[in-house]
Amino acid sequence: MDRLVMTLLVAMLLLSGGRYLIGPLEFEDDAAQAVRTWRTSGAAEIWRHGFVPLGDLSAMSPEVRKQIEHDDEEYGWVVAGPLPAPPAGAQIRWDDGSTMRVPVIEPREALMALSPWPEEYTFPDDKTHKLTGATLTTMRLETVRGLATVPAWRLHFANLPGPIDHVAVDQDAIGSVEDAVGEHASGEGVTDVKVLDERTLLVGYDYGSCGGEPPDVRLRVSERPDVVVLGLYVPGLSFGPCAGVGLFGKDVIRLEQPLGDRVMLDAGSRLPVLCHDAPYGCSSRDG
Repeated sequence: MDRLVMTLLVAMLLLSGGRYLIGPLEFEDDAAQAVRTWRTSGAAEIWRHGFVPLGDLSAMSPEVRKQIEHDDEEYGWVVAGPLPAPPAGAQIRWDDGSTMRVPVIEPREALMALSPWPEEYTFPDDKTHKLTGATLTTMRLETVRGLATVPAWRLHFANLPGPIDHVAVDQDAIGSVEDAVGEHASGEGVTDVKVLDERTLLVGYDYGSCGGEPPDVRLRVSERPDVVVLGLYVPGLSFGPCAGVGLFGKDVIRLEQPLGDRVMLDAGSRLPVLCHDAPYGCSSRDG
């Protein structure tokens, strides 16, 4: 599903003459802007000292998931019972012993995070998942700072075979990396990195083509003491609309210095890129 969504996004950007897909940008300029944004926007502080979740924010039994998938998106999500008020705050505790005090959302907000529909949409009574109660609990969640025990709402439903836990942290109140970075390009760029050794990276990326022979995509890299910026050059793209298609690729690049705990950024989006299998370092791993 993620690949399908990315393909559609890339194709839409091509059709609309998207900025990032209609010719090479000056990579070093983009890299310098990505570094400035990272260092001055507060994104680096959030990444290293805040709450940046990596795993699914909801947890449920296989039976509950099967029922929801069976009902598909034709069902609405509604409050059908009294709900508790949220506490003034709660605590995230990482496995390394560090903690963070965070504000908590209301159970209704946790419910609507599960729903694909706006809250004002209405559905027939027999086509709704009915929330009848909620209790504050915790759940285990992977973050960029490692595994953590996180406050969560346990949501109880009248017509599901078990509860659903959803993270109760008020992310809007504490800030996210995406919000700190601000408006950014999407649809093409580096998607993931596998660390082969301390200087060698296997980089996955998405890009667009206007048809014909696939372009000769080239990876670019710019190293700083605190970050490594990765980017793409997609030659042969012209201005104007075209029958665009989304493509995927992988290539290996070699760093001048060991990766260490440097964060990797995508030059186009200015956002961090997760890395996999990283025994040699990388503060942005996802396990």
